[in-house]
Amino acid sequence: MPVICTWNVNSIKARLGHLEKVVNETKPDVVLLQELKCVADQFPYEAIENMGYNIAVSAQKSYNGVAILSKSPIEDVRKVLPGDREDEQARYIEGFTNIDGYGLRVASVYVPNGQEVGSDKFTYKLSFFKRLHGHIKDLLSYNEAMVLGGDYNVAPEEIDVYNPKSLDGTVCFHPEERKWIRTIVNSGVYDAYRLMHPNKQEFSWWDYRTSGWQNNRGMRIDHLLISPESADKLKNVWIDNKSRGWEKASDHAPVFLSLE
Repeated sequence: MPVICTWNVNSIKARLGHLEKVVNETKPDVVLLQELKCVADQFPYEAIENMGYNIAVSAQKSYNGVAILSKSPIEDVRKVLPGDREDEQARYIEGFTNIDGYGLRVASVYVPNGQEVGSDKFTYKLSFFKRLHGHIKDLLSYNEAMVLGGDYNVAPEEIDVYNPKSLDGTVCFHPEERKWIRTIVNSGVYDAYRLMHPNKQEFSWWDYRTSGWQNNRGMRIDHLLISPESADKLKNVWIDNKSRGWEKASDHAPVFLSLE
């Protein structure tokens, strides 16, 4: 039963010990990481290989960065979204792996935060969603089992935020962002968490700056989007939020799914 995890670690070097602890406890077959915050030469390959993983990385200095860790070899690796221009920001990596005979296309996605509504960074975020949507439509034509995990930096519905009234129109809960995540889901992928938990409120991110974790003021912005072929095999989805309470924690919790 393959287990896939997505986690924005908010610095792989700062959170390497946390990653090792989560991996030892949960034993995922595939881990999709975001916000590595290091160049490729500084990525801790040896430590992660010692955990039993093959590695594919797209990285840049100080910011962003995504990786795929898989117990099996990773093939057909893509490190940039198709579009009008090749993106210089390391926000997407995709590959194909085979878990105990189960072929699976996986991607680690780090959607821009957007910073402030109306800013250039917010415009870039919307354009990233547009390119991601187009690529996902192309991937669906392969009719493969597929899991696209990552920090999408958008909470799709009111149930996914602690206070929808006060957050409405702000970054990560703006109508334009929510429209794009609905458009992506309506193109034929599924939000795995909502398939399993249609009415449950859980969060995957809590802001450092507002004591979000201590007051449970969070948002569900980390998602596992899956193809119909994976949806047919979906067994369980869960947010392992205990790591958010660890000392020097990432502000995100890892999200898991298992496939039959």
